[in-house]
Amino acid sequence: MDFALMTEPQLGGTYAEQLAAARLAERAGLVAFARSDHYYASREPPPEATDAFAVLAGLARETERIRLCVLVSPITFRHPAVLAKMGATIDQMSGGRLDLGLGTGWMDVEHDAFGLPFPAWTERFERLEEALLYVRAAFADGSQSFSGRYYELEADVRPGPVTSIPLVVGGQGPTRTPRLAGTFADEYNHFVADPGEIAAKIEAVRRAARRAGRDPDAITMSVMGPVLVGVDDADYRRKLKAAAGARGDPPEELERRWAAHRIPLGPPTRVAETLAELDQIGITKFYVQHLDLADLTGLEQTFEVLQS
Repeated sequence: MDFALMTEPQLGGTYAEQLAAARLAERAGLVAFARSDHYYASREPPPEATDAFAVLAGLARETERIRLCVLVSPITFRHPAVLAKMGATIDQMSGGRLDLGLGTGWMDVEHDAFGLPFPAWTERFERLEEALLYVRAAFADGSQSFSGRYYELEADVRPGPVTSIPLVVGGQGPTRTPRLAGTFADEYNHFVADPGEIAAKIEAVRRAARRAGRDPDAITMSVMGPVLVGVDDADYRRKLKAAAGARGDPPEELERRWAAHRIPLGPPTRVAETLAELDQIGITKFYVQHLDLADLTGLEQTFEVLQS
């Protein structure tokens, strides 16, 4: 299984801290550094919340090998022409290392805070489908045409991607998200959960791919979520106690709740069993979610355990 680092800088994280995390991920041999695309977090005082694409453009010039991913960008934030133009530019800047995730957007308070339109759920999904068609057309060679209800394109869009920018569609919905992923995406991403729940959605992705005349095996299936691992049981118990204390939970309650969601927990043997369950349903990439960018202590050891 491949591993990537997933960050949530709307909860706090300067550009310098994100650069340090991306370089750590590159040193650790991870396949990608990913970040969310949010402008706001409802905390007091409000954390810094940097722009995802501006950050990834900077990282494109300050990293060498690791792929850079936005997971995912709400279609409510930017017109697909802007997404395509920024995506192609960052891909060029990075030498072809950008993965572009697109989603409907979900945080209504964020849109309210910045005065951004937040259409109803049905319209957001319609816009996402059109945006995926639009971006595919914009990334294709030569003059392209697209006409939809919300967006139109009539142009030869340059620059184009260095090779081909992988599109990521993520979400937990049982029907529409798998259909869009199977029809358009190069990667389907789900928050880590019971393998049975994810397996049903993976099969829906595969069915949609076959209906669209695509190869289902060409679509990467990935999950994203936290992990809590130790080099041995005693190390794991120390980390569990610290994590539970930070959340105000008894350690056994945090362990029970996270284990129910199949979040990788424990020493290497136990972690390997959890990852094997995900591997059996076709998951080949795990984005490890790390929230505190001011504290990267122990993260390299975490990836050593996961990759052992």
